[in-house]
Amino acid sequence: MTAIIGFLNTVFWGYVLIYGLLAVGAFFTVRLGFLQFRHFAEMFRCVLGSGATDRDGISPFQALTVSLASRVGTGNIAGVAVALYLGGPGAIFWMWMVALVGMATAYAESTLAQLYKTHGAEGGIYRGGPAFYISRGLGLPWLGAIFSVCLIISFGLVFNAVQANSIADAFAGAFGVPKLASGLVIAALTGVVIFGGVRQIARVAEIVVPFMAGVYLLLAIVVLVMNIGAVPGVLGQIIGSAFGFGAAAGGVAGGIAAAAMNGIKRGLFSNEAGMGSAPNIAATASPAPHHPSSQGFVQALGVFIDTLLVCTATAVMILLSGVLDPTNGVTGTALTQAALTHHFGGFGAIFVAVAIFFFAFTSIIGNYAYCESAMEFLGLGHKGALTGLRGLVLIMVIWGALQAVATVFDFADASMGLMATINLIAIVALSGVVATLTRDYLAQRKAGQEPRFHIAAHPGLARGVEPEIWK
Repeated sequence: MTAIIGFLNTVFWGYVLIYGLLAVGAFFTVRLGFLQFRHFAEMFRCVLGSGATDRDGISPFQALTVSLASRVGTGNIAGVAVALYLGGPGAIFWMWMVALVGMATAYAESTLAQLYKTHGAEGGIYRGGPAFYISRGLGLPWLGAIFSVCLIISFGLVFNAVQANSIADAFAGAFGVPKLASGLVIAALTGVVIFGGVRQIARVAEIVVPFMAGVYLLLAIVVLVMNIGAVPGVLGQIIGSAFGFGAAAGGVAGGIAAAAMNGIKRGLFSNEAGMGSAPNIAATASPAPHHPSSQGFVQALGVFIDTLLVCTATAVMILLSGVLDPTNGVTGTALTQAALTHHFGGFGAIFVAVAIFFFAFTSIIGNYAYCESAMEFLGLGHKGALTGLRGLVLIMVIWGALQAVATVFDFADASMGLMATINLIAIVALSGVVATLTRDYLAQRKAGQEPRFHIAAHPGLARGVEPEIWK
């Protein structure tokens, strides 16, 4: 079984997804007319105007913060450090590039999630996501079911165990807290939030996520100001290493190839664009303006914040510290801690441990939120089934805090690889729908109107769309 899982991961992550995610991002970037660049301001307009909601959904700002809760995890601290260690400073340039095209992918999948969303069990909160647009848009419910199962296994259970393991390790190292104690506390906090459902998760995320990201970015700004004279040199390192120029690429095995591959992987894994995860929460939002594309713009902004801001903050703090050395074996969280210790003394190591707690904890509740839509699709959106899933999530959190989860993590990687592959095929197959919705939205904006979507005006898109939502 281990050999089979290893083979699947080699296929998915070595070939299909690395090139597939990039290709799909480039495809949507071109097909949508470089939308993420030409209409970047629209992303902020759709978030800032998102205070109002209806009884069936959460606000777009809440949806953004829940998706950021999942996107911004320990990978933003440890994963970026690994990319720098293996690929050199040039990895950051390629991380930026993959995020820029990934914004178009995130736009496409979340726009589709909005269009094909439905009401939850007993007329409850909106539900939607890849399983729904695969079933309703492509007429393939069996494939939607496979996607849902893969999502629950990977995001709902195993990845949450991994996040709990990161917190337990960080607190054991920084404060000497026993791992069982960390696991029990994390599980208790998680239970308080997730047993309140998606609305409770959204209320917590809209407070905690801006705070944690804001403090982290503020610290990076302080580091920039403290080392302002070295900033041009660091930018030169990033660009030079990305293209193999001179000493900037020295010390990194593989040169340009290593920089590109590690930067691309870090960007793809961190921002999750194309994975099919964030659309599950995007579908629960009441979009403002009332048009599927507006939530696409909101989630594209999530990719920008995660990678171009938070991941870059970690990279800048490491590069300006001078502690990056590909020969000494220090990488991951230890490398980020070494960098902040250089900048801030003992406070730096403590700050990293606290940041890991916030980043990992919010990832746990964000990952769980995605699973409720998958459960709904499988016909398990009722209270009893959701209570069972929540209990299982808490068990996995405690188990993850105590165990090394490498083997199970490999299984989750294979599961996520399959769901991402399914999602990429689906959104490309439905790209004509995305293009039609985008033209409709932008035409209304150009005419000076606030965009609104009426399904009656688009009979060609009506199959699988719930008319009461878009009447």
